[in-house]
Amino acid sequence: MRIVAGKAKGTKLYTLEGENTRPTLDRVKESLFNIIQNEIQDSIFLDLFSGSGAIGLEAVSRGAKKAILCDKSKDACMIIKKNIDKTHAVENVELYQADFKEALTNRIHEKLDIIFLDPPYKTDFAIEAVKIVWEKDLLKENAMIIIETDDNSRILKDLESINCEIKDVRKYGRAYLIFLKRI
Repeated sequence: MRIVAGKAKGTKLYTLEGENTRPTLDRVKESLFNIIQNEIQDSIFLDLFSGSGAIGLEAVSRGAKKAILCDKSKDACMIIKKNIDKTHAVENVELYQADFKEALTNRIHEKLDIIFLDPPYKTDFAIEAVKIVWEKDLLKENAMIIIETDDNSRILKDLESINCEIKDVRKYGRAYLIFLKRI
C-alpha cells in the first residue's frame, strides 16, 4: 500500500498484520480521489475507521488542510503514527484512538468537509455514524460523506430512513463507494 499522489506520492505505508483490517485497494483509493479531487484542497477530512491511515494521509498528501484519523484499535493507531511520521504529515493530522461513537460525540468539535467511512463490512456502523454526524451537525455546507461497503443494497436501503441524498454509487470489484450529502 502506498500514497498514490501529491507531496508524499510513492511513499510505502506500513500495514496491519492479520485479517482484522481490510485496506482499501490502491485502485479504489485512486478512483475515490479522482472523483473528489476538486473537493480536497484545504478541506478538513475525517477518516473514521482508519486502519493504516492510508485514506486520510492520501487526502493530506493531495492538499487537505487537516485529516482527522480515528481507529479504536491500539495496534492500528501505532501503525497510523508510523505512517504519519513516514509521510511527514504530523502538522496536518489529528489521531484518536477511540470507538467511532466516542470520536463523533466527544472528540470532533469542528465542521468537516469530507467524511470517509470504511467500517467492518457486516456491521451497521456506517449508518450509525451518519446518524451521529447529522445529530451533531458536523458537516459544513456542501460537505460529503463517502461509505465503502460490499453490500450497497443493504446500506442504500438503510440510508432511505436518513435525511440524505445519494449523489453517486461506484462499484470496484466487490467494493462499492456510496457518495452522499445531507438534504
